[in-house]
Parts: sequence; C-alpha cells; structure tokens
Amino acid sequence: MPHPQIKFGTDGWRGIIADDFTFANVRTAAEAIAAYIHAQEDPKKGLSIAYDTRFGSKAFARACADVVAATGIPVQLANAVTPTPALSFGVRERGAAGGIMITSSHNPAQWNGVKYKGWYGGSGKPSMITAIESYLGQAVPHASQPALIVEVDFLPSYLKAIESFADLDLIAKSGMKFCIDSMYGAGGTILSAIFGRIGVANVPIRFNPDPLFPGINPEPIEPNIRALGEATVANHCQAGLCTDGDADRIGATDENGNFVDPHKIYSVLLSWVLKYKGWPGAVTRAFNTTKMLDRIAKKYNRELIEHGIGFKYVVDLMLERQIVMGGEESGGIGLQRHLPERDGLLNCLLLANVMAQEGKTLGQLVADLQAEYGEHQYGRIDLHISDDQKNGAIARARALSVGDASFAGMPILRQENLDGVKFYLDNPEAKTKPNAAETWLLLRASGTEPLMRIYTESCSKESVAKLLESARKFALGK
Repeated sequence: MPHPQIKFGTDGWRGIIADDFTFANVRTAAEAIAAYIHAQEDPKKGLSIAYDTRFGSKAFARACADVVAATGIPVQLANAVTPTPALSFGVRERGAAGGIMITSSHNPAQWNGVKYKGWYGGSGKPSMITAIESYLGQAVPHASQPALIVEVDFLPSYLKAIESFADLDLIAKSGMKFCIDSMYGAGGTILSAIFGRIGVANVPIRFNPDPLFPGINPEPIEPNIRALGEATVANHCQAGLCTDGDADRIGATDENGNFVDPHKIYSVLLSWVLKYKGWPGAVTRAFNTTKMLDRIAKKYNRELIEHGIGFKYVVDLMLERQIVMGGEESGGIGLQRHLPERDGLLNCLLLANVMAQEGKTLGQLVADLQAEYGEHQYGRIDLHISDDQKNGAIARARALSVGDASFAGMPILRQENLDGVKFYLDNPEAKTKPNAAETWLLLRASGTEPLMRIYTESCSKESVAKLLESARKFALGK
C-alpha cells in the first residue's frame, strides 16, 4: 500500500531528517524490507546493515536491525561507518538475503535515506523495490524470540578485494602524488591509508567524519570540489581524487586544479580497461552521459548499450549478460568483474593505476582522449521550478519537431525520448572542428521534486554555455 511519507525512488528512500525521515518511518521501511525477505528471499540467510557519517545514521541502522531481528531474520550490523560498496560486497560475500544501507549519498546534510541492496551485491532491482513498497504499513509477524544481531566489520574483505583489483605495485613505483578528498563522508582515511602503506605520497583533506558537511553538499562536482583542486595545486599533486558522502561515486581534479567531470573519468577508465585488460562484455551508459564512450567502444569493437538514468539499469544489465563496464552521469561507475555496483573507492585506485601505467598526469590523459576522439565538452544546470512549469516545459519540448525549431540558433536534427526529451542539433561550429562531438541537449523532469535538469554536450565550452542558457529560457517559457 502506498505510504504518504515513504517512497522508494531509483535507489532507495530518502527524506529530510526529523521531518519525514523519522525513527517511526525508518522502522516502517525496515518492516517492509523484512516482509519482502520473508516472502521472496531466504530469511535464514540474514540481512546485512551498515551506515554512513550522516546525522543519526548509526542509531537509524540500529533501529532497522532491531525491527528486522524481531521478525526472526538474523542481522549482521556494521560496527563502524562503512562505505556503501563495502556493504554491497559484504552482502554478496557473506551470502546474505539482502542489505540495508543508511545513507543519503550526495544529498545535503539535512537528508538521510534507506538504500536496499540485493543478494548479488548491488542496488535493489525495480521489481524488488516495487515489492518492498507493497509491504509498507503491513504488520509483520514477530518471531517467538528475536534473531541474533551480530556486529561485524565489513571493511577487511572489501579492502582486500579492491586492493587486489588494482595494481598497487605499479602505483607504488610511479612516484606520483595524490590529493584525496573524502568530503567528510564514509571514504574517511581509506584511500590515504592504502597509499600510505605502499609508500605513495598523498595529501588527505576533509577526511574527518562530519554530519554537517560544512560548506558543501558531499557531491563530487563543482563547486563542492574546489577545495580539492586548490589543495592539489598547492601540494604539487598529479591528480586529486574524491569520493561522495557514501563513497560509491567518484570525482576528480587534474594537476592544475581543474574539475575533471565524471564523463571524462569514465572515458579514461574505459579506454584503459579495453586497451590493457581486454575483459569481455558490452559497455553501458545512461541517456545523459557522454557520447565519447560510444567512440571508445567502437574503436575496440564493443557493443554500446544506452539505457535510462539511474544505476539500477546498469545492475539489471549486469545480472542478465556480460557487461565490462557501466556508468551514469553522476560519477557512478561499475565493473562487473568486481560488483554490480558503483564503487568510488575502487575507481579512485583504478584512476591512479591508469596514470601509473601511462606515466601521465590526469590532465594529460584527458587531453589525449580529446585529441583522439574529438573535443567533448559537457554542461548541466538544475532548475528549481514548480511542477506546473516543469511539466509544461516537457510537454512543449515533446511537441517540437525537426525543422521547425532550434536552440541557440542550432536547428533540431532529431528527437529521442528514452528518459526525458533529447534533441540532436545541427551545430555549425562542429563543421570547423576535426572529429567534432555530436551536439545534443536533454531536458528531464525530476519524478520526486519540483526540479528540471538540463544537460548538454557539444564540441566547445562556448556552445555548451549558449545551449544551457537557451534551454533555460525555453524551460521558463521566455
């Protein structure tokens, strides 16, 4: 039955602490998850539960554990702050029926959330989330005696996995220096400790857990990442590596302190994996992600699958077939050989691995990609507008047809509607550049809040700026 305050979106339920994210609602969500496990999984396998650095996360996790154990499902509860990918790894490694992660990922400090993880060690599939929602508000029979709650450390086996996945010896020999930013989140001192142990120079910033995330949202994009860029330059590092609030997403800055967007990070990692590793499988990317990936996949003769926005689509594909890598616009990148899950910490290690193997700074790696595959520049703006304005703009966009409209003076060539409304545009500037990026613009309304996101990619920063402004005016009806 629908619950007025609990709605599981693309990756769990999130809410504002003390407003709708209350102990009562968290217990209701945990009961629904317990009901789902009793009905559709094996409750004897137990449930793994962990939490991040947000306000109240540890207490909310304990409340979930008590509720789940009362129904007779054994619980493995994290004994300390845990990154989301470490919980996901623990679920799969320990053969649990599923997992609960208390986190609101990259949201502002006043938010918290409940993420559900499937038995395979990744985000709950849409069918699982729908089933969990159907149990909201239903009473779950209690066991005659609560099951055991055992406190565990999910980190050692997870760290062993990511350390053996990357070539630490190569990184150690590189002589490179890295700045590391955990954004006050669950990444903590993990990367700094790994580098320190192998003798790699590193400068950690914002590694202390702080539920207020002072001055930033723990999302590794501009402007939140500026402190990392400044520290990277000040300390003469070859790159700055960043993880978000629960350490499942990656961000980066180059040696000159410039923000390296997640599209370039994914492109650098994919190019390296296909060139040096040759692991089998198709490549996936979300509808709002760079088309440079298409060109890289084509060079190495790999199928590229475009899907809707949200990592759940990557998970679905990874569970169905062979996928070498999958990713999304917001820095969530996963490798099937590791987990059907985003992993910011592993991706930071792999980025250092690529730099060591190529003997290049991050800025040089990005420049090489731009030279080989054509200049790709990307931009995004978030418009906080009313639901009426948002829905009206989408309806008007859908009604635009080829030949009768343009954005920033660029005529529409075609429209796609996989997830939002996407226009491919005839950009005269592209004709003057070798191997120019395709120019596209995407308008997408949030399903959960009065928000519209506008994304664009083109062959220059100037045309990206013009397109974003043109689309902003369109959305506002100007």
